[in-house]
Amino acid sequence: MSRTLTLLRHAPLAPAHHHRYNGWRDLPIDREAIEPSSVIALRQICFDHCYSSDLQRTQATLRYLGKPYTTDSRLREVQFKPEIEGLSFEEVAALPSFRPHYLDSAEAWHTYICQESPKAFTARIEAFLDRLPTNQDLLICSHAGTLARMMELLGVVVERLDYLEYRTYEL
Repeated sequence: MSRTLTLLRHAPLAPAHHHRYNGWRDLPIDREAIEPSSVIALRQICFDHCYSSDLQRTQATLRYLGKPYTTDSRLREVQFKPEIEGLSFEEVAALPSFRPHYLDSAEAWHTYICQESPKAFTARIEAFLDRLPTNQDLLICSHAGTLARMMELLGVVVERLDYLEYRTYEL
């Protein structure tokens, strides 16, 4: 018996929070920005179990969809440094500590903006994935960076999902 794994990015935030390094900031969704017709199909899919990051934007998304869920802090976005949280790229590039060579590699950029190492970020996501039940259809509601890292770990094409965008994989 096979199982499916559906990865869902949370609902949109208020426009003031778009294109920012939001990481562990506990921001609400902008319910007015949700086009109800865009979630009809997702509401109709039955899952054996749904998982959510413990941040309110993912939990509110699943409540909006009418899906019962279990929270897990391992599904949080990568933890950005306190001086980076909430900033846009332009604001980060204007910081006195910014150096253009940080953009030369993903590792250099990650080290500059993140409190959490790439190894620690990957390890917590792997720990979550390793404990998932088998032979069940599962939904995971999380954040763009976390979902991209999951896709990488699952060996599927890595995509940056937009708000309320999802992908389903047969495992």
